[in-house]
Amino acid sequence: MSGDGPKGDIGVVGLAVMGENLVLNIESRGYTVAVHNRTVSKVDKFVGGRGKGKKLIGCKTPKEMVDALKTPRKIMLMVKAGQVVDGFINKFVPLLEPGDILIDGGNSNFNDTNRRFADLEEKKILFMGCGVSGGEEGALKGPSIMPGGSEQAWEEVKEIFQAIAAQVTEGETKVPCCDFVGIGGAGHYVKMVHNGIEYGDMQLICEAYSLLKHVLKLDNQQMHKIFDEYNKGDLDSFLIEITRDILNKKDGESDDSKGYVLDAIMDKAGQKGTGKWTGISALNQGMPVTLIAEAVFARCLSAQKEERVKASKILNGPEPGTFSGDKDSLIEDIKHALYASKIVSYAQGFVLIRAASDDYKWEINLGSCALMWRGGCIIRSKFLGNIKQAFDTNPELRNLMLDDFFKEAIEAAQAGWRRVCALAITAGIPCPCFTSALSYYDGYRTARLPANLLQAQRDYFGAHQYQRIDDKDNGWYHTNWTGRGGSTASSTYSK
Repeated sequence: MSGDGPKGDIGVVGLAVMGENLVLNIESRGYTVAVHNRTVSKVDKFVGGRGKGKKLIGCKTPKEMVDALKTPRKIMLMVKAGQVVDGFINKFVPLLEPGDILIDGGNSNFNDTNRRFADLEEKKILFMGCGVSGGEEGALKGPSIMPGGSEQAWEEVKEIFQAIAAQVTEGETKVPCCDFVGIGGAGHYVKMVHNGIEYGDMQLICEAYSLLKHVLKLDNQQMHKIFDEYNKGDLDSFLIEITRDILNKKDGESDDSKGYVLDAIMDKAGQKGTGKWTGISALNQGMPVTLIAEAVFARCLSAQKEERVKASKILNGPEPGTFSGDKDSLIEDIKHALYASKIVSYAQGFVLIRAASDDYKWEINLGSCALMWRGGCIIRSKFLGNIKQAFDTNPELRNLMLDDFFKEAIEAAQAGWRRVCALAITAGIPCPCFTSALSYYDGYRTARLPANLLQAQRDYFGAHQYQRIDDKDNGWYHTNWTGRGGSTASSTYSK
């Protein structure tokens, strides 16, 4: 279908919601886009429908797309992660020339991206793994884009990507929420952590909602107004904003026209895997990303709906009674718990990115990550500007909580945060992310943890050795605890 007409500036494979909207975004910036889809009928439907009259080139085969593009060819795959990506790579590689560019814009696992990057580098094909966040609206109007992979390829696609990305104000200028993250799988890794933080943010908001609903017995309209107020202050963010709107949405399809959509939704949460990957990577890196892990497990527990219904009739525990305290004070405390826990979530996420960057030699700029997340993406929020400032001021900052702004913010919120966690526990309201965030904060600020006993236990039963506080050389020791053991020690794992 490409014929002898104008050549495309970039090709996009995959015309599902994200792919279609990204194509329309690119075309709206003045570029000609070649499009292809595995189900070929979608190509004609899109070009003759939403794309009618636009600078699009419909391609029914990979070869037609390759022939329709300017060199070096730039082909972006917006397809399901996993084998589908490998399948399209295998179709395109024999048709491409050295220096051509393949871009994976899906939610691929960074390990797959590392593998593909190395494999295609041997074939002289430039490969990029790009995280794209913002959902349907972001793809159309301006997403956050986290490109990684080949630096040479980045120079070729930089103009297009930064033109279509969300724009935020930095000083007196507009800057795109898109910059090169690092080689190999760095872009997809940063997107993975972004999604992990997204899991945490969403669960924290759900816990605040649960407390407002079950302890204070507030209705949807009252909670709608509270989240509207929350969104005017430090918690100003996309997820708080949509929570406010969700609480206000009436269910016109229900028998009771006065009901709310939210109240008709089953309490079983789904997930696509990126939060789980974040937790797995955190374990591999030896980084305590506890809040994100709890958010993933909260979704897993919610999915056990039938078991929970049965257990609710068997297992006993406290039930939220009538709250006798000051309601306005508790609403303020919940806001503080939400804000402080959110700081912990981002702190853990950036600690994980730094650890992976060091291990994989990616040299990721953490301030740049915060800038990329300020607009277009799901976790965009007011305080990402403060995060960028923290890392710009001190690029070697080990934990966001040590930055003056965030240290003071947690100190201001801490009393309310503790009251909320205590109330949740005594009232029997599950708040795994509020409480795990507080435990992480308390653990991080504790100079001497009870891990000395844990090490003694490990040495007792497995001769795993321990270090002594009176040995400045940090040597390793083993004690014959029972008098029956020998002096042979086992190896230790300290990551």
